[in-house]
Amino acid sequence: MKVVKALDEQKVGQEKQEQTNLENKSGFIRMKKFQFIMLLFLVVFLSAGITTFALAFGNDKVATVGADRAEFSKLYSAFDTLKNGYYQKVDDKKLINGAINGMVQSLGDPYSDYMSNTESKSFHNSISSSFDGIGAEIQEKDTHIVIVSPIKGSPAEKAGLKPNDVIVSVDGKSLQGMNSTQAVALIRGKKGTKVNLIIQRPGTEAPVKVSVIRDQIPINTVYGEMVGDGIAKVQITSFSSNTSKELVKTLNDLQKQGMKGLVLDLRQNPGGLLDQAINISSLFVPKGKVLFKVEDRNGKIKEYTSQNKGNDTMPLVVLIDSGSASASEIVSSAVNESAGVPLVGEKSFGKGTVQTAQDFSDGSNLKFTMAKWLTPNGNWIHKKGLKPDYPVSLPDYANLTMIDPDKELKLSTVSTDVKTAQIMLKSIGFDPGREDGFFDDKTQNAVIAFQKAQSLPADGVIKGESTLKLMDLLRQKIQQNDTQLQKAIEVLKERMK
Repeated sequence: MKVVKALDEQKVGQEKQEQTNLENKSGFIRMKKFQFIMLLFLVVFLSAGITTFALAFGNDKVATVGADRAEFSKLYSAFDTLKNGYYQKVDDKKLINGAINGMVQSLGDPYSDYMSNTESKSFHNSISSSFDGIGAEIQEKDTHIVIVSPIKGSPAEKAGLKPNDVIVSVDGKSLQGMNSTQAVALIRGKKGTKVNLIIQRPGTEAPVKVSVIRDQIPINTVYGEMVGDGIAKVQITSFSSNTSKELVKTLNDLQKQGMKGLVLDLRQNPGGLLDQAINISSLFVPKGKVLFKVEDRNGKIKEYTSQNKGNDTMPLVVLIDSGSASASEIVSSAVNESAGVPLVGEKSFGKGTVQTAQDFSDGSNLKFTMAKWLTPNGNWIHKKGLKPDYPVSLPDYANLTMIDPDKELKLSTVSTDVKTAQIMLKSIGFDPGREDGFFDDKTQNAVIAFQKAQSLPADGVIKGESTLKLMDLLRQKIQQNDTQLQKAIEVLKERMK
């Protein structure tokens, strides 16, 4: 079995070409890409039946789109009333943008959004090869901005941000009531600049300040390595425009190193492009088997099947968790229900809708939900998630909250942050002798020992660099003691017999 390195391209314009064409070349796979709209961190589905929108901006009033429709009379009346009667001169475009935004907001759908030309430009930049920011996928949920997942190796991950963390404010500005696009505009910024976030983690008493230095976030999405006994681990962090190509190259490289079984790690993968999910699912699902289904507003269901003509017998296990969303859930359910691949880890996020986007002539953009997607067996996992066949949690210390590096924890301090620090110290081998939140002499000695081991100023105070290093070492500890990966390897070995 040989993974073919080449990826052919074909144009998509007809019904029969809506699915990825996967062809065998003496073994594993050769893939042909769709040319879908590139929406990073959103599953996007295009349909020839989508009605396009058109708005023209005149000098005095809204253009005549739908002008003869009775339901628009109230809208025009409100526009004219404000334009002619408001005590200050109003901006026509601002009123129109506000009206469109209000319509979208009334849907109550966190995945539908209207973006001004400035916000739309930022949105399109996010699908390039890289962008400047903290590297975290967010969404609006119950009027809050919630982290879906940090990107592997990003400043967000290094700062300890986790799925379901609520971002309360950015540089002192509250995000309450904002949509995700508005929040992204505040969080992003030039590489090297600092952004201060107030984070509320579920299950914790008080919010904590997290300072993150923005960096360039490259869209490298596939990371592979051999983990012993002929087993390879491949992590896919998101589904961007080159992910399937990256994956095939990685599989080629790993096969040369003796890969006989594969753990596909989709944990904390917030999703991405639908065509990439189709490509990747088809690598492991036999030809003709259902990958997923799409149900439109009228209940009409269309099935999407694997076009794989290659060898799909590679022993496989997939890792998921609460940060696995959207496209990663499509892949997971496809291989699980149509190829019998077991899922290991924790229940996934639960995003069962697909979106498309419409650009307007002035540069603004309307992104909206157009359909549901269902698993091969017809299940809608929206707000429910996928349940793993083998439920496995990470160690308790993997769920510790962050410590504000600007806070000073020292002798005689009593706080929940001290308790967190004590548990962190014990987890990485510097036992303070207690975990009750009181900073005593033994805790100070443990801190000094930790600081000396890391060549830090040994003052016995947890602050600044000491705090950041402590959290970084804990993150490394979690990676070294990955109970979910260990279980996946155990399951895979049974399948390889």
